[in-house]
Amino acid sequence: MSRIRRPGLAIAVILAGLALAPVATATPGPHADTGALRVSHAWIHLPPPGAATAAAYLTVSNRGRTPERLLGAVSPRVQAIEAHSMSVAGGVMRMRLLPRGFAITPGATLALAPGGDHLMVIGPRGPLRAGERVPVTLRFAHAGAVKIDFTVAADEPADTPAMPGMAMR
Repeated sequence: MSRIRRPGLAIAVILAGLALAPVATATPGPHADTGALRVSHAWIHLPPPGAATAAAYLTVSNRGRTPERLLGAVSPRVQAIEAHSMSVAGGVMRMRLLPRGFAITPGATLALAPGGDHLMVIGPRGPLRAGERVPVTLRFAHAGAVKIDFTVAADEPADTPAMPGMAMR
């Protein structure tokens, strides 16, 4: 059995590895966990051919003790992703940019769903196709960057909770 003759070097290598490790780890796919947050049911509504925008939806559960905020998102497949609120008053639909994103209180779930708040996907780089998985990096105030794949679908995927328009914060 070999012995480490330079314990200082071994400690430096271990510390360097820890420094390079991401604070919030998540794997692309149907859900992502960061410890306090669980992101799931991420999908983009299939836009009509040539559309410059699409709506994206997801569910974020804050299982921690600290308030969190979904600040925004980025993806190499689109020019921009913005947080939008949606309301209907007097039969008129209004969308509003939320520069500060969506607040998620401890123990609460943020559900972005058709007919309500959503992420606006702007300027797809090429057509979005049904079944395609779009890599997105969500930005949270405390959890930092969380990577997850959004599935492009014409209708809500079967595993999406039935909570149209509901945003629990």
